[in-house]
Parts: sequence; structure tokens; C-alpha cells
Amino acid sequence: MHTRHPFRSFLTGATMARLGDEMSGPALLLAGLAATGSVSSAACLLAGLTVSAAVGGPVLGALLDRAGRPGHLLAWALVLYAGALAALLAGLGRLPLVALVLIAVLAGLLGPALSGGWTAQLPRVLPAARLPRGTALDAMTYDAAGLIGPACAGALAGLAGASSGVLVAAVLICAAFPCAWTLPTRGGPTAPRIPSRPGTRQLLGDVGAGFRALVRTRSLARATVTSVICCAGSGMLITCAPLLGTRSLGSAGLGTALLSVAAATALTANALLARRPSMPSPDAVLCWSALALAAGCLLAATGRPALLVTAMAVAGLAEGPQLTALFAIRHREAPERLRGRIFTTGASLKITGSALGAGVAGPLAEWSLPGTLVAAAGCHLAAVLAFAWITTARRRRSAASHRSRNTGLAVSPGDDPVLRSRS
Repeated sequence: MHTRHPFRSFLTGATMARLGDEMSGPALLLAGLAATGSVSSAACLLAGLTVSAAVGGPVLGALLDRAGRPGHLLAWALVLYAGALAALLAGLGRLPLVALVLIAVLAGLLGPALSGGWTAQLPRVLPAARLPRGTALDAMTYDAAGLIGPACAGALAGLAGASSGVLVAAVLICAAFPCAWTLPTRGGPTAPRIPSRPGTRQLLGDVGAGFRALVRTRSLARATVTSVICCAGSGMLITCAPLLGTRSLGSAGLGTALLSVAAATALTANALLARRPSMPSPDAVLCWSALALAAGCLLAATGRPALLVTAMAVAGLAEGPQLTALFAIRHREAPERLRGRIFTTGASLKITGSALGAGVAGPLAEWSLPGTLVAAAGCHLAAVLAFAWITTARRRRSAASHRSRNTGLAVSPGDDPVLRSRS
């Protein structure tokens, strides 16, 4: 089935892996809260699981770009990630917090395999003409997982205990193994062979090339910075969800279920985009969605049940198109030889942004829950300002180049990475 219908297999595996991923965060928060009785300790576990992605993502991307069979590498990464979740579950209440955070950090190195590493393989299973629709459908797997995952984590916590969600998440991630294993190979029979086991110097050079591509291509740099700052704000909102449920709805589990409201509206928005893949400029969508996310956080800060639901709906309507726009920009700008690095590095930076937001939100929420949500809104507004600053950077460079030509000191586009990049 997988070889005859590669895109169907791609979506099936992506959905299972991402469902497990979306369950693991809320489930780990609930399990950590039940085991330690401390919001900040539970937030530390989630932050540990995500913060190390900044290191793991670029390295994983470099290896994927070299692998003749990138699906095999992804498959083993999924198994190791699921095994780490099981180790965390076994250690809760038995190991000190420092040891649990260390396990979470090691697991987080493989986190980008569930997101950017998988999405980077999309052009290998679809022709270019079908890529826009495929991008929207790929983004829908995140939305579907976000819709079902937190709700399942909350339901399982109420029915079978707080730790059960972590176990089910690990099983789902392992279930994606066959779909990852059968992803198409890189290139064809005539494609140049690149050593899949590079030395340390070669690997560092590959990682550096991915970062340079993200920095020097203006659209990629703008999309990456904007999405990472937005993820910090979203990480703060996710961490606040159990407390919002406790204080406004009477149950921490209902708080995690609020995240499903956001996922439902995100799924709806991306379903519409999949039917009409000729979306507005993805760059513009990226900016406007950040403004909508800021509005959603401010609504959530009121703490009123009806406004909480509205806030999550607004956040979902923004997050769904924002993710599709981000993928569209990366597919548009990423060279084939750097595709894996650009996707996994971008994903790892987003995961790290979310981790930093979650880490800050834990102790901050114990001091003031509304203040934390206002700070989350501030992150999204900062993303808008960053988008505007990078957008105007080209104009500033162009003006500087014009002044240099007038004084006889010409700057050629080939010497300036901003002028050289595509808009």
C-alpha cells in the first residue's frame, strides 16, 4: 500500500506521529503535575522535551539531506523518541526532577523528525503541480492532531489516570514507523551519491549551510523569525491552558481540551485552503495571523468561559493558515540540496521558541495568569514588528546601495545577501 500510494502513506504516518506528538505535551504536563504537584516542575519537563530541538533539528536535517533513504532515518528517530517518552513515564515519581529533565532534553533532540523532517519529504511524494494542495493537506495533519491530541490527553487523564496519555502517545508515534520506512528514496538511480556518514567537519559545514540559507534568503529569514516568536507566545498559551481550565472551567483536563477548539478552527481554515490552494500571498498571511493570535491571547486573559472559547477559536483561525503559509514559503524558497536542513532547522527553532515560552510561562503563571497571557500577546505583536523590520531591510539596503553608487562605492547584488535573496 505504501509504495503504490506514497502520498496516502505520507499523510497516514504524519497524522499518527503528529497525533502522538500533540498528545505528549499536554499529557506530560498533566502527568508531571499529578506526580510533582507543581506547575513549574511540570512546565520544566515540557520545556526540556522541546528546548534541545535547536541542536537536534539542524543535525537531523543535514543527515536527511545526505541519506539515500531518508525515511529509514526518520523511522528510527520516531522509535527512539517514543522510547524516551516511555522512559519519562517510568521515571515519574521515581527519579529526581533533574534526571527526568535530562531524559526529556535527550528526547527533544529528535523532536524535529515529527515535524519539519517529515514535511521536507513532501516534494518526493508529489509532483510540483500538486504541491500547493499537498502543503495544505500536510498542514491539516498538524491541525487534526492538535484537535484530537489534547482532547484525548484530557479524556485519558480523567478515565485512566494522568500518565495514560503519555503511554498512548508513545504507541501512536511507534505506529508511524512503517509509513516513514517506505518513504521514497532521495533522487533517482542517476542522482549523485553523497556520503551518508559525514565526518564531524563535514557535518558542521552542512549545518552551517542550512543556517546561512535561512539567514541570507530574506523570505526564509522573515518567515522563520516571525514563526519562532509566535511559537513562544503559543507555548505560553499552551502552558496556561490547564490553569485556565482549573480556574474558569473547574478542571485542568477541560483546560487542555480548550486547545482542541483552536485545532478545530485551524483544521477548518486549512480545509478551505486545501480546496482553494491559490491562497493569498503566504508572506502576508504570516503577518496578519500573528495579529489575530495576539487578539486571541488578550481575550483569554479575561478568564471568562465564553471568551475563552472565542479566544481559542480565533487562535486556531490564525494558526492554521499561518502554518500553511510557512510551509509554502519554505517549499518555494528551499533549494533541493538544502531542503531537509531548512525544514528541520526551521522546525527546531520553532520548537525551541515554544519551549522558551513554556519555560517562562510556568513560574509567571503562578504569579499572575492574566499577566502571562498578556505577555503572550506581546510576543505575537513582537513577531509583527520583526516581520515589518525585515521587510523594510531590503529598502534600507537598496537606499544604501544607491548612496554608495552616487559616491563611487558600488555594492553589487552578488555581494549583498539581502539584495541577492528572493523576495
